[in-house]
Amino acid sequence: MNGAESLINALATHGVDACFANPGTSEMQLVAALDKQPGIRAVLCLFEGVVTGAADGYGRMADKPALNLLHLGPGFANGMANLHNAQRAGSPILNMVGDHATDHLQHDAPLTSDIKGMATPVSRSFRVSDNATGLAQTGLDALADSLSHNGTISTFVVPADHAWTDTNETLSELPDTPQAKISDTTVSEIAAQLRSASSSCLFLGGRTLRKDALHQAGRIAAATGCRLVTETFFARQARGVGRVPTERLAYFGEAATEQLAGTDLLVLAGTKAPVSFFAYPDKPSVLAPETATQCTLVDRDSDALDALTRLADTLNAPATPEVVTDYADYPLADGTIDANELGKVIANRLPEQAIVCDEGATNGLGAFLLTANAAPHDWLTLTGGAIGQGLPLAVGAAIACPDQKVIALEADGSGLYTLQALWTMVREQLDVTVVLLNNRSYAILNIELNRVGVEQPGPTALSLLDLSNPDLEWTDIARGMGMQALKVETVAEFDQAFANAMSQKGPCLIEVML
Repeated sequence: MNGAESLINALATHGVDACFANPGTSEMQLVAALDKQPGIRAVLCLFEGVVTGAADGYGRMADKPALNLLHLGPGFANGMANLHNAQRAGSPILNMVGDHATDHLQHDAPLTSDIKGMATPVSRSFRVSDNATGLAQTGLDALADSLSHNGTISTFVVPADHAWTDTNETLSELPDTPQAKISDTTVSEIAAQLRSASSSCLFLGGRTLRKDALHQAGRIAAATGCRLVTETFFARQARGVGRVPTERLAYFGEAATEQLAGTDLLVLAGTKAPVSFFAYPDKPSVLAPETATQCTLVDRDSDALDALTRLADTLNAPATPEVVTDYADYPLADGTIDANELGKVIANRLPEQAIVCDEGATNGLGAFLLTANAAPHDWLTLTGGAIGQGLPLAVGAAIACPDQKVIALEADGSGLYTLQALWTMVREQLDVTVVLLNNRSYAILNIELNRVGVEQPGPTALSLLDLSNPDLEWTDIARGMGMQALKVETVAEFDQAFANAMSQKGPCLIEVML
């Protein structure tokens, strides 16, 4: 047995069952070890941004890390944008990065790089194997790191000689990762503040947006009258019929400020205080009222369900929330499709327990708002703002939850960053329906151009935000990767196409012309 085999076997023994990979020469022993380990599903991705984005989707839905196999520093660097998103989501991810053999590093070969310098900004922990005998334990220590703090990103480096060197299988252990709980003092103090506040808001993010935690938040709202407002870009929220409804904080700062106006107590749960996504001339960055008292019930690293449950019990809250979501069916208009009609179709047709990966940008808001009254589902968003997350996120979610329908709500500009994910969907026969929203523009940037004070942009500026000339034909792109695809332009066409996609398994793409 070599070091690579001892490592992969140890990870499989301790629950790692998926590996997203884009390997190179320095990782060939790891590839061979994966071949011998049936407990880990190895998934090839054609670009490292798909690898890391898929691991994010997997981690959000499985609540445990997938293993990423990346090729030295440049391979890791290719995946950094979606690791940034995953870090903001609090996703558990285990990055395994191959490196040159230790005695080869001195020669400064072309792919030699500062892996630690690249990994540290998007990894909560970083480790390097010392030798072949200890490689398995290095991997398990890194796995424990990724499971700590409710999920985090851990990166470890495997020198090629540690992978190929023969070794005896050694006894290795997975360190414990106990979950932190908030103090009784914090619970009682915040309960008192909620009782005395006249206009309170429970600001929710992280794991407070899971079904059971939202149930407890609904109990707190029933006892105190507080509003339940979520962060704008959350990792995962349980939504739909029978679940506790929330408000989503508006994206644009002025709207968010108005939304929170009058609040005298802002209780943070699983997230930080809200700030504007970008700075703008003469506009505030902080969104909560200056006069509001702010306090933290539970941070992202601690047990959110326990904190909300104890707070609800301390408040003598009713056993069930007063408000849960009812089902709504929306009548459809005739003619060409827009964001609102798109949302109606998705809301009407969404199957139970579906997973929506939302990178729909300007045309995705209607779908989000209208699906509040759809069948029970989970909604995943672009947490870190680095576009190119949506399609890989859907890959990972589908691997984690093979019995649930996944809908990738994808803007045309964002989809171009990681379109290689379509190939992986087909290769793995994942049950993903891509709803490609094609307006042939970086539409959000046209809005932002005006918001930062550029009132009369010239032809050069406008050309940098335009995705026509030539037009992108997404159905052709998808078919070129082996995926079934069709284009729709009317409400009726989309309704029929989406109904067909929801009634059958397997990957497909619906290009919606908006």
